[in-house]
Amino acid sequence: MTKRIIWMIITFGIAAVLLYLSRFWTFDLWGRDGLFDIKELRSKGGLLSRWLRGTPFAPFELLIWVGGVFAILTWLEKVYGFLGSKKQ
Repeated sequence: MTKRIIWMIITFGIAAVLLYLSRFWTFDLWGRDGLFDIKELRSKGGLLSRWLRGTPFAPFELLIWVGGVFAILTWLEKVYGFLGSKKQ
């Protein structure tokens, strides 16, 4: 039971990071200088679009976002299955 709760917390944390990277982040949690004074980690989120701005990949931001989230959550499920399986 506790292992399941730990995995739920890990999944929630990864989902929060992915939400912060997306354009849908609306919270202003830290100053304008960025998290830990890193200017690339601004408080308004939308980092993927900011990182892709000026590149040929900018029009495909949503597609990259969806593919990345799918890949990360699939990887997380595989890790959970690998670590959660008991060999008898």
